[in-house]
Amino acid sequence: MVEILSNILTGFGLSVSAGLNAYIPLLIVALMARFTDLIRLNAPYDTLTNGWVIGALAALALVEVVADKIPAVDTVYNLAQSVARPVAGAILFAASTRVITDIHPALALLCGLLVAGTVHAAKTVARPIITAVTAGVGDPAVSTAEDVVSGTVSLVSILTPLLALVFIVLGIWFLVTRLRRTEATF
Repeated sequence: MVEILSNILTGFGLSVSAGLNAYIPLLIVALMARFTDLIRLNAPYDTLTNGWVIGALAALALVEVVADKIPAVDTVYNLAQSVARPVAGAILFAASTRVITDIHPALALLCGLLVAGTVHAAKTVARPIITAVTAGVGDPAVSTAEDVVSGTVSLVSILTPLLALVFIVLGIWFLVTRLRRTEATF
């Protein structure tokens, strides 16, 4: 039972990360599955460990990291990622260690899709507000923070899933608090 809960928390944490940046958590999972025993990917998700796939994920992560730092480009890029991030979340939830054998694959995919999609939607709504409030100056800092959070939550979700839950709850609280303060300044 503890292993099932751990796997589900890993799936949720990775899906949250994918909502912020589709490719950082995919790349982390691919690298950890290929080079460590910390995560094992069942077929067909073990395709992520292919060298060409890892290279493509690294290139896509680089594009996302750069594009998301440029005001106006980030807004267009976030809209363009409206499919990729939820799909990445669905893949990560289903692919996370042994989840695919513990719960029905359709439920795992749906959970990942909904979690990543919700995080992505919140990010897509918040970023133009941040751009307007900071005249674009805050975009690189916010984007960098999102990338760091995505990477950190991905690693923590794999290493200590319960701690990832704490990070996610604290992150939601922080965002809600910040958005309320931002709305109050308008």
